[in-house]
Amino acid sequence: MEKYNDLEIRCPRLGGEVTFGYCMQERGDLPCPRVINCWQGYFPVESFLKEKLTPQEWDRCFNRPPENKIATILDIAEALNKQKRR
Repeated sequence: MEKYNDLEIRCPRLGGEVTFGYCMQERGDLPCPRVINCWQGYFPVESFLKEKLTPQEWDRCFNRPPENKIATILDIAEALNKQKRR
């Protein structure tokens, strides 16, 4: 994995430059669920991930139901309110 860790692209979620190494640990023990879409034009990321992740990790990362958009928006609003109170 080290050979890809320092590659950088613009993250559509964060709006800035990130390394592949960051994308691989974005969710702690799992990569960002968008890692394949973001990096597929740079190297064979899907086959790379299939070698690195266990079948269980793959399922937890890529085969989970999509997040409820309303719940996500409410979570963001709640986090912003907490920041304003500080």
